[in-house]
Amino acid sequence: MQLDISKIKRNLATRQGGFTLVEMLLVLVILATLAAVVIPKFAGRSKQAKVTAAKSQISNLEIAIDSFEIDMGYFPKGGNDLGDLIEEPNSNNVQDWHGPYLKKGIPRDPWGIDYVYDYPGKRNVGSYDISSSGPDRKTGTDDDITNWQTEDR
Repeated sequence: MQLDISKIKRNLATRQGGFTLVEMLLVLVILATLAAVVIPKFAGRSKQAKVTAAKSQISNLEIAIDSFEIDMGYFPKGGNDLGDLIEEPNSNNVQDWHGPYLKKGIPRDPWGIDYVYDYPGKRNVGSYDISSSGPDRKTGTDDDITNWQTEDR
């Protein structure tokens, strides 16, 4: 019996042409299992990252407001207006203004809402209040992010 090498090569080539249905299903099961384990671990991180970003932005706003107060001798006017941190205010001691105190303008919180700035502060007496309504976008709820200490935090 004589071996036909070309026939053997053709048979090997046709057998190695692709994946079988069982192999494809096995890969899909493995990927689905990995996704079921990994996705829930990262899903809660987005909210936590936004809360951390809001706290950081409030700290940056505090630094800018305090720097303004050191230079000018007064805090920016209340009523949610921090424009004096960006543009020179119309006052007698404009020569003391060393701004802008925020390089990229006044930020919005991670949920796209303006921070609330009040001077004089209702919670920080003798100072100012800064707050974000937080993930639920409703002011006065437990998830608000503020520059004052609350009783339950």
